Amino acid sequence: MDAAATAPAPRGAHKVVAVGGELGTARNGDGGDKAWRWRAWRAPPRMEVVVAVFLVTLTLLVLGLGLGGGGSLSAFSSPKIEFAQKPAASRDPNPAPPPVPTRHEHDDQDRLIGGLLSPAFDEQSCRSRYASSLYRRPSPFRPSNYLVERLRRYEARHRRCGQGGPLFKEAVEHLRSGRNAARSECQYVVWTPFNGLGNRMLSLASTFLYALLTDRVLLVHAPQEFDGLFCEPFPGSSWTLPADFPITDFDGTFTMRSPTSYRNMRQAGAVSGDHRNVTAERLPAYVFLDLIQSFTDAAFCEADQRVLAKFNWMVIKSDVYFAPMFFLMPPYERELERLFPEKAAVFHHLARYLFHPSNDVWAIVQRYYEANLARADERVGLQVRVFPEMPVPSENLYGQIVRCAEQEGLLPKVVQAGDGAVSNSSSAMASSESRKKKFTSILVTSLFSEYYERIRGVYDTNPTETGEYVEVHQPSHEREQRTEALGHNQRALAEIYLLSFCDRIVTSAVSTFGYIAHGLAGVRPWVLLRPPSPEAPADPACVQSKTVEPCFQAPPRGMCGTVQGGTDMGALVPHVRHCEDFHRGLKLFS
Repeated sequence: MDAAATAPAPRGAHKVVAVGGELGTARNGDGGDKAWRWRAWRAPPRMEVVVAVFLVTLTLLVLGLGLGGGGSLSAFSSPKIEFAQKPAASRDPNPAPPPVPTRHEHDDQDRLIGGLLSPAFDEQSCRSRYASSLYRRPSPFRPSNYLVERLRRYEARHRRCGQGGPLFKEAVEHLRSGRNAARSECQYVVWTPFNGLGNRMLSLASTFLYALLTDRVLLVHAPQEFDGLFCEPFPGSSWTLPADFPITDFDGTFTMRSPTSYRNMRQAGAVSGDHRNVTAERLPAYVFLDLIQSFTDAAFCEADQRVLAKFNWMVIKSDVYFAPMFFLMPPYERELERLFPEKAAVFHHLARYLFHPSNDVWAIVQRYYEANLARADERVGLQVRVFPEMPVPSENLYGQIVRCAEQEGLLPKVVQAGDGAVSNSSSAMASSESRKKKFTSILVTSLFSEYYERIRGVYDTNPTETGEYVEVHQPSHEREQRTEALGHNQRALAEIYLLSFCDRIVTSAVSTFGYIAHGLAGVRPWVLLRPPSPEAPADPACVQSKTVEPCFQAPPRGMCGTVQGGTDMGALVPHVRHCEDFHRGLKLFS
């Protein structure tokens, strides 16, 4: 599993170019070394031109943010979470790429993502909510009218049952007293985070879908390292638990041994699996669903769902995208069909509705994008994740990246050194004089800098076939994940959104960071497959996913007696199949 995969730390935004050399070598199937080359050329800018363009861009950005005339940049960002800027390379005398184009205007349907978003928010309170679509190509998916209707109904219920109102106060009093009320107008599901940022976003989206399906109100336990990452998603009422909420020690209270765990209640005989034998007023004040990597508590069985429906308070802790399991449950089949006629867009719609970076995080995203990515005709994102449980040597992983780029034509190709290199480059440059040169930006996100530096080196030392401009960027690197730090998570979220603005995306297998980025973008990624061992090469190097959906990496081995004796859970219904990057996992297909 992946925690917050490529969370960044201070690193320069590099603008680099190619003028000679080869990309590197990769181990082939027979154990030999084979050289792999990308053919491309990019004219690097003069240092003084880069500085001038940077200053002009910064000035326009400041004016665009409304900071002219005495405004303060510090009002929109914190130095603790900024990406450090580094001067661009200055070794080549060629001119800089063209200036940043004006961003396109979008109509109200684009602004509200086809009605997915409510228009009831003040734009200045959350600048990312209505602006994200300016930075991405139009989504290939459109939310159903029924999903839009259900979201508006949910928002009304959240306001009616949300904190501060009499119904919420009454429900909290029942919780405080240890009693489960027999009849309650409002029922709640409280989400508590576990593991890294990517895992948290996947499980939170799944929990919100569960709230939609069961008419519960979603509330979020936001510890310090999570608080302030996102804007409030529901108009008129907060999703964050109030400071005086009766349960305070979430880490100590909700463990696999907790007596309030539904699984442990069942095993101890405290509740019956037959809902007809369960009386609501005799139940504990709340129930805990432990959905951490396969501790499913029989939560996805119809009979158990009928029992769980009698609890007014539910707490869910999870680090996986468990939404696909609802599509295997007959009671939810009709509702899900109406909500998501395109099943491959479930997370895409949920994430674009729920997750809007706070103004602090959005300021980082916006500035970095405008300064480094906005001018490009095409943006290619490369997300590299190395997992501690399988520490693939950097040389092997780099070779896999090269093979993937070569076989799929994902990156501009460089001219091979040797015979014809100069003439080919000259011919390409001459033929491109009469037309605008293509400009490609490559965005690398990783905890490590090695992959960025080697790719940058290729375009810094090699001419190209087409004469197109190429820039390579890595916002930051930290070498280790620090989920407990708010600044780390803010930078990680900024990089997820920058990656989601790319036109083509390459991600690492089983990385939840990558799942979030391509899910937000609505782009089918090329996935760098896991090798059979750290020393062996992955074959093929990568595959393009058939869906933009994340993978549910930890499905239960059996489900309500349905899956017995080796029955394949990925073959029960046509739209739930196994994942390309993790065969035992499940994902949604249209």
